Amino acid sequence: MVVIEPAAAVVGHIGVPGDKSISHRAVLIGAICEGETRIEGFGRSADTESTVGAARALGAEVVDEDVDVLVVRGVGLHGLRPPAAPIDCGNAGTLLKLLMGLLAGQEGEFVLSGDESLRGRPVEDLADALRLMGARIETTDGRPPVRIEGSELQAAEHRLDRASAQTKSALLLAGMQASGGRTVV
Repeated sequence: MVVIEPAAAVVGHIGVPGDKSISHRAVLIGAICEGETRIEGFGRSADTESTVGAARALGAEVVDEDVDVLVVRGVGLHGLRPPAAPIDCGNAGTLLKLLMGLLAGQEGEFVLSGDESLRGRPVEDLADALRLMGARIETTDGRPPVRIEGSELQAAEHRLDRASAQTKSALLLAGMQASGGRTVV
């Protein structure tokens, strides 16, 4: 039998691990900001390490201050630059899709790839939605590798057939770079 007595107060510290989904977005937003973005509670995983690697490859400086603390020195909204080699997204589908939206409005040519599992995932629906905004994107039979030639994007209204936080985020990242009004998802 366990007996619990009423408590007058609860005192202590609870550490909650970082959220992987938010960690991807925080690093990429930090990469296109001007100045420093400090990320505390970074959810470190193989997928988010791929995001850190991608941000570095695109020209942002990412400094590990602690296991769950990063500082991202961004290059500004239009400052990402194509790396010499394809960007390896590993097995991170979130990273792949977010980069599709983010890089569609950047200057240059980008190739996104990943491991065998990632290269088997469909991305044509997102590519089609980005094309409606003026993006120049080629998939490989609807899957990665994905080739993006940065272009001027136009705002658009999107109605998704199925809910997807990755697709919504990618379209909003593209919309931040679009002219001609508001992008609505």
